[in-house]
Amino acid sequence: MNLLFLTPQLPYPPHQGTTIRNFNLIKNLAPRHDITLLSFAAPEELPRAEPLRALCRRIETAPYPTRTMSQRARDTLLSPLPDMALRLKSDEMHQLVARVMREERFDIAQIEGIEMARYVTSLATRHSPLIFDDHNAEYVLQRTAFQSDARRVTRWHAALYSLIQWKKLARYERAVCRRVDHIVACSATDASAIRALTAPISSFQSPISTIPNGVDTDFFVPSDQVCAKPLAELSMVFAGKMDFRPNIDAMLWFCDEILPRIRAEIPLAHVVIVGQKPAPRVAALRERPGVEVTGWVADTRPYIADAAVYVVPLRMGSGTRLKVLEAMAMGKAIVSTARGVEGIDLVAGRDAVVADAPEAFAREVIALLRDAERRRALGQTARAVAESKYDWRTIVPKFDDIYAASV
Repeated sequence: MNLLFLTPQLPYPPHQGTTIRNFNLIKNLAPRHDITLLSFAAPEELPRAEPLRALCRRIETAPYPTRTMSQRARDTLLSPLPDMALRLKSDEMHQLVARVMREERFDIAQIEGIEMARYVTSLATRHSPLIFDDHNAEYVLQRTAFQSDARRVTRWHAALYSLIQWKKLARYERAVCRRVDHIVACSATDASAIRALTAPISSFQSPISTIPNGVDTDFFVPSDQVCAKPLAELSMVFAGKMDFRPNIDAMLWFCDEILPRIRAEIPLAHVVIVGQKPAPRVAALRERPGVEVTGWVADTRPYIADAAVYVVPLRMGSGTRLKVLEAMAMGKAIVSTARGVEGIDLVAGRDAVVADAPEAFAREVIALLRDAERRRALGQTARAVAESKYDWRTIVPKFDDIYAASV
């Protein structure tokens, strides 16, 4: 088929959630389909994205729009649209979409993520079936952020922002889902949340399919080789984009409430926080005993391999976490909150350890740091699940079924 993809940024290099999903979709669809990619990009990004040209028949870009903090503050108060609907508002992209749609016919147009959903209006007039790949049930992400921050007086300003965005996103996400021909959710939980949005207002519902995030199990592999780092057997790791609010909250909570309990029992235990663009509150954690903050690294795998336990103390968010799938593929013992492994088909206690209270989370990590055999057993079963259920080569062909049903 002739496919049109709209992505919020060029999906190469695949260094964070959106680009990882989009790159692997394109990579695994390209052998069977012709792909035209429309995306935002800065001039300096184009040379780095050259590998995409081997996968796509055509790539065209528009410059990123600019939006000041004062505009964001004004829009938060006055606009009926959520922040994510305005983030990539661009006349240039509207014109690009309209021009490309005039120039050729596409069997399918696929919108990747809610930031690109505003271009539904440009696509809907051209009669190609529209697929909306909703990377997160975005209103749920803001709802969980509100619920978490509302418990602390010092975070009430953030809770207020999330409350406003939650309500706006619920309206916007509902409207978008009503205008497309098929919706893809990344987890069964997200699919249920999207159905809850659309069901009360219309007898018609666009079909919703669940196609989770995946992992390249040839790239993320178990390794007993470590980076020659001292005390690796007492090391924990968390990897993610560290200006992303759920990741910021996770690491602050871990370092405030969980790590001190672990170090009270194992004084040399330490955590490595790996990921680009650490927010100031995350960067400040490196001043604490037992905390390393790396910032951007070219490859997260050595840091994951070097850790005894992979921790996922997430308290907010939605979707399926690529970080968890990567750790599973590398055969790591994982301790996570229920939110952190939400949407991943694993058995708690066999494939990963799940704990939500700080005391319980710390207790499980301590037990694993003291038990190499159990760590190895958890890692082996986690790897098996990643291979059997979450390899991109298994996941991406599910889009073919959606395409066939849509044309």
